[in-house]
Amino acid sequence: MEEKVGRDAPVTGVILAGGASRRMGRNKALLELEGRPLIEVVAARLRPVVDELIVVADDIERYAPYGDRCVPDVYPGVGTLGGIHAGLNAASHDLALIVACDMPFLNPAVLTWFVDTASRTNGTGPADLVILKHEAGVEPLHAVYRKSCLPVIQATIESGERCAFAFYDQIRVRYVRPSEIAPLDPDLLSFRNVNTPGQWQSVLQQLESPC
Repeated sequence: MEEKVGRDAPVTGVILAGGASRRMGRNKALLELEGRPLIEVVAARLRPVVDELIVVADDIERYAPYGDRCVPDVYPGVGTLGGIHAGLNAASHDLALIVACDMPFLNPAVLTWFVDTASRTNGTGPADLVILKHEAGVEPLHAVYRKSCLPVIQATIESGERCAFAFYDQIRVRYVRPSEIAPLDPDLLSFRNVNTPGQWQSVLQQLESPC
């Protein structure tokens, strides 16, 4: 068995690959990076951290090779919130580390820090969600969710709400400050995703630039 990066609790890794990639104009998950599809690179960054890996996508046959299992949305057409629900619902472990398929700079050390933080308890009990909060907002697709979020997310979806942040006031959220992870990722590269051809070219140029 592959040795996991040092962490405290078993965790399911979830990659959301069901987006339409409208702004990119082609499938972001299959963009070629380092000679491999981007989703394969994302999966490789998650593997040292997680105990199982699930891909959430409607095209099961296409995406099955990149995880231990591939599952569709339980609530199709709901967007990010539906993907988070599907991943949590399918997870074998209480904690689920959920990321997007278009994150080329995922950092296993940062991911492990999030899992370890989620596994700890404090005076109010364990957090249901551990998520980065910065000046621009929060990062719901680089976060650790607990199974306890499931009924709240389901109720949110069934109410007609589609915002991925709408249920936060009903759960225990541990907001992470950028300064807390600055020693591991001072520029927050692990949280960077790509939505447009220009952003993708910027990623390729950054990877090609000498250190």
